[in-house]
Amino acid sequence: MTLLAATATTVPPESTQQAIGYPSLFLLVLIGALVPVVPTGALVSSAAVVAFHQTAPFSLALVFVTASTAAFLGDVTLYWLGRRGMGSKNGSRWLEAIRARAPEERLTQAQDRLAAHGVAVLVLSRLVPAGRLPVMLACLLAKWPMRRFARGNFPACLAWTVTYQLIGILGGSLFPEPWEGVVAAVALTVVISVAPSVWKRVRAAR
Repeated sequence: MTLLAATATTVPPESTQQAIGYPSLFLLVLIGALVPVVPTGALVSSAAVVAFHQTAPFSLALVFVTASTAAFLGDVTLYWLGRRGMGSKNGSRWLEAIRARAPEERLTQAQDRLAAHGVAVLVLSRLVPAGRLPVMLACLLAKWPMRRFARGNFPACLAWTVTYQLIGILGGSLFPEPWEGVVAAVALTVVISVAPSVWKRVRAAR
């Protein structure tokens, strides 16, 4: 018991959360960029809620740096894998995964906007639900070099992280308990992600 008490005193709960939380956030956002089934926006918002309630300085800044770096590295890696698939006769499973999540209608729109507005479309694509992969595929088909894609993707990842971090800060400021803020932030990110498709169905029904 004495040893346990001494250990609890030596390692504060916040330090333990940070030691586990930041590497986990980095890994999950990185995986989510490569395999877009992980709700990375909700993860960033949840991490921002927890950081908002912590007393340690620079917690929110660390969330921002961790998430934006992971998103950027994940996007660049996926684009590199897609370029390899474009250059291969048989393609690749990564390229097919991008194609599968870029419907023809969205791809056509992305190609038209990319041709008209260039890098600005890439920056905005991360802020639009399900907009990242069609624009990435449009960049691949337009044969953008890696350097050009990376230059446009860097501010895109920064803007994406800021957006979802602000959602988390909003949730954290509205509720006294971190778990309440996490629930609110996750609910808001889900609403944001499904709202465009719901609105499109409503318009089609009318």
